[in-house]
Amino acid sequence: MDIKNAFAGTLESGDILIQIAPSETGTLQVDLESSVAFQFGEQIKKVITETLTDLGVDNALVKATDKGALDCTIRARVTAAAVRATGKDVWA
Repeated sequence: MDIKNAFAGTLESGDILIQIAPSETGTLQVDLESSVAFQFGEQIKKVITETLTDLGVDNALVKATDKGALDCTIRARVTAAAVRATGKDVWA
């Protein structure tokens, strides 16, 4: 699946900024920046990875800047960024 640069979300409290770009490695890479990474980093990465995998995205570089987002917000932001990056409308 072709991926172009795209993003979704904000840097406001309770939100997460998801940036997706093409990966040169042929894999899905997640780079997380979060003040709660020590406690919740693995869960945040898991939600991001599962959401992208469910959408058929398996070759992308994802930079996530978390500001305390809940799982439902993370899924929504990742889905929006993936739709923008792939052009595949998951809501149709």
